Amino acid sequence: MFGTLSQETEVNVPASKAWALYGSLELGKVVAGKIFEAVDVVEGAGGTGTILKLTLHPGLGFKYYTEKFTKVDNENMIKETEAVEGGFLDIGFSLYSVRCEIKEKPDDDMGSSCLVKCTIEYEVKDEFAANVSLVTMDPFVALMSIANEHLMKSN
Repeated sequence: MFGTLSQETEVNVPASKAWALYGSLELGKVVAGKIFEAVDVVEGAGGTGTILKLTLHPGLGFKYYTEKFTKVDNENMIKETEAVEGGFLDIGFSLYSVRCEIKEKPDDDMGSSCLVKCTIEYEVKDEFAANVSLVTMDPFVALMSIANEHLMKSN
């Protein structure tokens, strides 16, 4: 079973400033201790191939998961990650990936705001189809909220 979920939010900062956060390891530092208990760089410096270990707060269903940056496109402001260990992979998912896109807001001639869109793609083995109900945009809505607050404070 394959599925996708998506959420978009507006941020009142230029797209380049939002990308400087979302497209880098800085995002992990901003959300560490809030959404995640810890965000540790296992390998890499933030580009394609970087691997992070995300430790979740107790009671969130998973202890941790490891993700790999499969695409970091600075020109188009797109970052894609894929779970490579733990988390959803431990409960029957064969794919759990996240794509973050920063886009110029079409009707903003001043370039003072942008859109941030996060999309989850997942594939789960048929015998674990009931676990699809665990896939939610809630953590990414929280992540975008914290990131956007951080961007506004540093504006």
